[in-house]
Amino acid sequence: MRNTAQEVRQSRWYGVAITVGLIAYGVVHLLIAWIAAQLAWGHSSKEASQQGALQELASQPFGGVLLWIVAIGLFVLVTWRILQLVYGHLDLEKKLSAGGRAVVYFVLGVSAVKVAIGSGGSSTSQQQSLTARLMAHGPGRVLVVVIGLAIIAIGVREIHKAVTKKFTEDLVGGVSETTILLGRIGYAAKGVALIVVGGLFGWAAIAYDPKKAGGLDTALRTVKEQPFGSVLLTVLALGFAAFGLYAFSWSRNARK
Repeated sequence: MRNTAQEVRQSRWYGVAITVGLIAYGVVHLLIAWIAAQLAWGHSSKEASQQGALQELASQPFGGVLLWIVAIGLFVLVTWRILQLVYGHLDLEKKLSAGGRAVVYFVLGVSAVKVAIGSGGSSTSQQQSLTARLMAHGPGRVLVVVIGLAIIAIGVREIHKAVTKKFTEDLVGGVSETTILLGRIGYAAKGVALIVVGGLFGWAAIAYDPKKAGGLDTALRTVKEQPFGSVLLTVLALGFAAFGLYAFSWSRNARK
């Protein structure tokens, strides 16, 4: 089994598939950035989230085909992280990171399939519905707070990656200073957005109001409502765009 896994990891097609998956991941972030920029300076009805990005992709020529390519690429990334987790000789921190990333890629891949077959709804309403069901029970409010704190912790970790350039551990070969700069900006923007998302979950639990909870779209709209919100949201949009561009470079230099 180990030999088979090693053969897969060393195969040319496996490397090509990971490259396609990371490019797809980058495209999703560029679309989020585009929707967020529209929201910053207008009144976009599009959802500024991964789900909204996938729906935007679906609206383009050959959108259905592109969505299936994105979905397949993301599921390959799930396989990549699972093989790293099982056979990569990682320490505990890196195992947790690989497992968490596998979950993120899987959820996004499932969302791409749902949008491709026309069954993808609003992620914000789904998250608020889940929060409401959890808060209907006594311990549920505590669980919502725990979820919020966990999301904040992930956000802080993303910012830590940006500050320490720890994300460069994912890269092999020579990478330019521009790539590293894009990665630092991108991870910092994602971290800030996640901290806002986690704070909204905590706020929802304290206020006992599921509508205050939400994902990335709710977080970005909350940022816009603040003083100088359009400027702040534009900065975040540029950060997501930077991460998308970084993912393109990552696809060529990924540590398999």
